[in-house]
Amino acid sequence: MIQSMSRIAKCIDNGPMEGFWGIVKRERYYGRHFTSREALVSMIEEYITYYNGRRLQRNLGIMTPMEKHERLFTCSIKTASR
Repeated sequence: MIQSMSRIAKCIDNGPMEGFWGIVKRERYYGRHFTSREALVSMIEEYITYYNGRRLQRNLGIMTPMEKHERLFTCSIKTASR
């Protein structure tokens, strides 16, 4: 993770991360009680794995982020080798 280097009133690079944490809180945090920091960290790590590897997203054409990444990566390799 890279620290934001935006200037004051230029916070566009923080938008995706703020959106992600909003989703985490909505889907996994609110309504639950964590008894330790380790339990909270474990939940976040598991959710990131789920979010990237198994969570289908409509804006990605009903694919997971990793499926979309792999498809774009494969296409870019094919294009570069021509």
